[in-house]
Amino acid sequence: MRVATESDLPALDALMDRAITHLQQGFLDPAQIEASRQVMGLDRQLVKDRTYWIAELDGKVAGCGGWSKRATLYGGDHSTHLREPRLLDPASEAARIRAMYTDPAFARRGVGKAVLTQCEDEARRAGFTRVELMATLSGEPLYRVAGYEPIERVEDRVPLIRMGKPL
Repeated sequence: MRVATESDLPALDALMDRAITHLQQGFLDPAQIEASRQVMGLDRQLVKDRTYWIAELDGKVAGCGGWSKRATLYGGDHSTHLREPRLLDPASEAARIRAMYTDPAFARRGVGKAVLTQCEDEARRAGFTRVELMATLSGEPLYRVAGYEPIERVEDRVPLIRMGKPL
């Protein structure tokens, strides 16, 4: 596990594209998968904040994900309407788990769980006692197993579930 840098961005973009294309099959129809690209992706602020992590297996980028001390809950660089860069108050607000992706070649091997655990540990070290995220339907099973509970279901071009848990 290591912190992502700007030099990782091309590899991360490619991994995210593969994950969106392949891992949502069976949860979303082809039109929804394409629409999901409008709200999914990497918010490069996470890399700048040094809160975005890469999991490597066998010398390859197997997965990635981050946590944030900012109010933005989800969305990539292109979804500017979702931006809320205000810093969160760890005493009263939940940290955000953001942009979790696993390369399809490494799916079901514990990569997502390892990245999620790293992010939760980092948020806890920063003083947060709760985390929230916006889950896709394909991500919901992982988050439920990790102790997240649904807060609300929303529709933003595709079905999403806001989930949270205490740390």
